[in-house]
Amino acid sequence: MRQLLGMVLLAMTVACSSTAAKAAETEYDPAKVSESLKAIFQFGSVSTKQALNANTVTLISGTIGGTYVQFGADLASVLDDGNKLRVLPIVGRGSVQSVADILFLQGVDLGIVRADTLDYLEKKGFAKDIKKQFTYVTKLFNEEMYVLAPKSVTNISQLSGKRVSVDLPNGGTFVTAAIVFERLGLKPNFHYIEQRIAMEKLKNGELDAVIVCGGKPYKSVSNFKDDRFHLVPVEYAKPLQGDYLPATLTSKDYPNLIAEGAKVDTIAVPAVLAAYNWAPNTDRYRKLAQFVDAFFTKFPKFQNPPFHPKWKEVSLSAPLPDWQRLPVAEQWLKTHNVEAVSRARFDEFLKQSPTTAASVKTDADKEALFKQFQAWEAERSTRAQVHSR
Repeated sequence: MRQLLGMVLLAMTVACSSTAAKAAETEYDPAKVSESLKAIFQFGSVSTKQALNANTVTLISGTIGGTYVQFGADLASVLDDGNKLRVLPIVGRGSVQSVADILFLQGVDLGIVRADTLDYLEKKGFAKDIKKQFTYVTKLFNEEMYVLAPKSVTNISQLSGKRVSVDLPNGGTFVTAAIVFERLGLKPNFHYIEQRIAMEKLKNGELDAVIVCGGKPYKSVSNFKDDRFHLVPVEYAKPLQGDYLPATLTSKDYPNLIAEGAKVDTIAVPAVLAAYNWAPNTDRYRKLAQFVDAFFTKFPKFQNPPFHPKWKEVSLSAPLPDWQRLPVAEQWLKTHNVEAVSRARFDEFLKQSPTTAASVKTDADKEALFKQFQAWEAERSTRAQVHSR
């Protein structure tokens, strides 16, 4: 019996040793898992430090819960390539602050800003010729404007003289709200309150409305649930047509704020992937060129799940009036035959659409319609390219 028991124990020992040996063969040294970990374990290496800094592009995004942050995370997820390229997103504090960060903060290469921010800063005398200091890589998505208010408010004009929160002054929502209300001749009593706090104050009756600007689905708007409130329409009035686009929100977008089957008209403003206007012979420009090549080459990946739905709106070739595109980005588009919408195609569109052409009374009307046509055709072209791949 003892002999039999001994043989069993010996067999178990051999089996355990064999299992341990196989486990040892399948377990990996963490330093072998990836180049990134190797870089960490080579702590103090001068060459590693140089490689990491030489190929890291820093991107100022936006506040927590916003679309900019999600876009920054998506860019890092797709474009990070070991030590060859790393995209480092940083949580920002809004579009106005991001403009300042791109201009003055050391190490910031790119940022996502709202298209109307630079014009606002210049027109109000805060900056001079500021657009000359910037370039853009691409127009990104359109950000919708949301006006959250009690259901008794059915028109934005009713907010004149009322307590309206427009987020903090260093953000893009404040800028867009200020421009819109000024052009519509409305004078609400602005309150500068961080968005999450403002929504609670709205529920408690301490505010009459909260303005939010962001690409749908916008998390804080989606999470706002209170049957006493809804989204107030923003008419695409003529004073707004120079800088903004018409947009529509549906019950599918925000079932908590829009009745089933209903829709709410509003406006939208483009978000821009912007950079400082570095000279072509600088190292900072080299890093931007490296980023552009990776981003544009891998762009179709962004337009599929699990990435943010707003990527489907992005067209790399979409022009941005009064902005200069980063030269290396412009060259990439030309080399790969990605063309922007031309005036010739727009004029042909008007010839084939006499009803639409008849609605154009002035040059300003025509320019506003051209911007809408650009956005529509650029989006259609991008989707066609995605489906063909």
